[in-house]
Amino acid sequence: MKSGAWWKALSVIILLYVFIAGFLVPLKPGIVGVNPSVLQTGETMQVQVTGYNTHFDKGKDTLRAWLKMDNETSIAARSIKVRNDRQMDLEFSVPEYLPTSDTVKDFALILDNEIDGASVLPSAVFIKQKSVDPELAAQVWKNDPVEELHRRAGMTFPFRNIIYESIRNTYFHVPLWFSMLFLFLASVVFSIRFLRNPDLKFDNKALGYTKAGVLMGVLGLLTGAIWAKHTWGAYWSWDVKQNMTAVALLIYFAYFVLRGSFEDPERKARLSAAYNIFAFTTLIPLIYVIPRLTDSLHPGAGGNPAFGSDDLDNTMRMVFYPAIIGWTLLGFWMAQLSFRAEKIRNHLLHQSDSF
Repeated sequence: MKSGAWWKALSVIILLYVFIAGFLVPLKPGIVGVNPSVLQTGETMQVQVTGYNTHFDKGKDTLRAWLKMDNETSIAARSIKVRNDRQMDLEFSVPEYLPTSDTVKDFALILDNEIDGASVLPSAVFIKQKSVDPELAAQVWKNDPVEELHRRAGMTFPFRNIIYESIRNTYFHVPLWFSMLFLFLASVVFSIRFLRNPDLKFDNKALGYTKAGVLMGVLGLLTGAIWAKHTWGAYWSWDVKQNMTAVALLIYFAYFVLRGSFEDPERKARLSAAYNIFAFTTLIPLIYVIPRLTDSLHPGAGGNPAFGSDDLDNTMRMVFYPAIIGWTLLGFWMAQLSFRAEKIRNHLLHQSDSF
């Protein structure tokens, strides 16, 4: 291997790992459906549960279930009837009164067995009480503690409702944006270097990094649109972050239009360098500041939290951080190929002009 080519091979190896692990590692077992979702106090009701990647039948000997309101308030299932690995019926006997002043209270459903480990569906059911009486509730309520939960063995990705399998897009959509930012940063550094020292090689490198950065940005936008279709119901929802990202990329597209407007290489390079600095200064406010100031469906914007420790857990970090490195190295490799090709093109043009 030639000296200096190791990082190119590394980018290929890392991305192969990202694709293999990102698509083949299974999701943790989860709960996708509960019916009915509304229960009444003072009644014994049956709840149908549908799981995902679950093994209800194989783990039925250790299967347990609870409805949990808080750490001191939970109801264990009186009986569990397993239909198959993904479906079962739970029977809950709800006391006449709840230990809360609310007439309607949401309960999480917790399932546990030694094969799947513990699965949780927040706000799985809502329990209505006909009247509120804290004193009677204290008398009739018997808490069934949630304890001795199992942990599933092996490497799995977190299961999240609505997102489901599309959580794997985390290894593509988000790292592509990181790669874009690193490439645009490298581009603006060479633009600044050109303005300080008007050498066309700096302009050539700035152009190459910008081309690669725009490509990564477009791929990030496309993967985001696909993700939006599966979570929000439409490829484009006119969400503020979608809009601001499109505006930012249009500003960078204008960079190429500007370069095509001039024949003189020195003038083209000088104006392009100044515009490139302007484009980069608008990038951060458009993508990271404005979306946080308004309502947004996008995680990490408009008060909507980004991935936390439960979403981007330690297992996902084992793929997510290498993905950022892999896509960034690939982007720098593409930029290097781009400004080498531009250098050859300029050399051929110079030779043809000499004739």
